[in-house]
Amino acid sequence: MAMQFYASPEQLMRDRSEYARKNIARSRAAIVLSYDGGVLLVTENVSTALHKVSEIYDRIGFCAVGRYNEFETLRAFGVRLADLRGYSYDRRDVTGRALANAYAQNLGAIFTDQTKPFEVEICVAEVGRTPDKDELYRITFDGSVQTEPGILVIGGQAEPVSALVRERHNTDMTLTQALKMATDALASVGGEGGNKREIPRHQFEVAVLDRRKSGRTFRRVVGAALDALLDGSDKKPEEPPPPTVAVSPAPAKKDDPAPAPSEDSDARAKATENPGTPDPTPEPESSPDE
Repeated sequence: MAMQFYASPEQLMRDRSEYARKNIARSRAAIVLSYDGGVLLVTENVSTALHKVSEIYDRIGFCAVGRYNEFETLRAFGVRLADLRGYSYDRRDVTGRALANAYAQNLGAIFTDQTKPFEVEICVAEVGRTPDKDELYRITFDGSVQTEPGILVIGGQAEPVSALVRERHNTDMTLTQALKMATDALASVGGEGGNKREIPRHQFEVAVLDRRKSGRTFRRVVGAALDALLDGSDKKPEEPPPPTVAVSPAPAKKDDPAPAPSEDSDARAKATENPGTPDPTPEPESSPDE
C-alpha cells in the first residue's frame, strides 16, 4: 500500500495562496473610484460579450478580475441574494456591506474546504448620497475583506496603478476627469520594458453608479458617450428624434351624432337617385353683346 505524503496545514494554505495570487497577477487591473457624480468602474476587457463590470442591485455595482466562470458564479450568487433580501424585507435593507460579508464567507469556505481556490478578486461598490458616503469593498480569494475610502484597485499590477491614481484623485472630479485619470493609469503599466502602452478605446469597459438618480443607478458608458468622455467633453451625444407613428382615428361611438352632410354630397345623392336629371352645375353667365 502506497503511503501518502504528509503536508502541514500551513503548507497547504501557503500553496493555495501562491497558486491563486500567481494567476490573479496575470489579469488586467480594474479601478473603482468616487467622483462628484457617483462611482466610476473602469477595466480593460478585450471581450465584448463577457463583462467584468455588472450591476448587483439598485445602488450596488460589481467588478471582478481573474477567472471568468468563477467570478460570474459569484456575481449570480450576489444578484440572487440581493433580490431575495429586497423582496423579503425592504429594498433599503440590501447593502454593500451585507453582500461583501456574504462573498467573504463564500470565498473563505471555498479556500479552506476545496482543493483549488477561486482565482478571483472582486469589488463591491455602493454609491452614497455624497462621495464620503460611498462604500468600496475588496474581497480576495481567501475571503479577506478590505475597505478603502474613495479608491480601490484590483487585479494584476494593482500597486503601481493605485499609486498613480492616488496622486491625482479627488472626489470633486467630473466624470470626464475621473475617466481620463483612470484610463491613463491603466495604460501606464503592461507595456514592454515597463513603458506606457496604447489601449484601444473599444477595450475599455466603463460603467457608473449615478448618485443623482433614484432607484437603479447603474449605467454602462459605451459607444458615442464613451468617445465623447475620452475626448474631454461632458456633453451627451445628441439622440435622434423618435420616429413618428401614424395614429388611426378613434372608432365612432354609438351615441356620437353623425356629421352634417355638405351641399355637394346632397347634390350627388340626388343625382344618383334620378339618373336622368342633369348635373346641377350652374352654367356660366353670358356676357352682354357690345
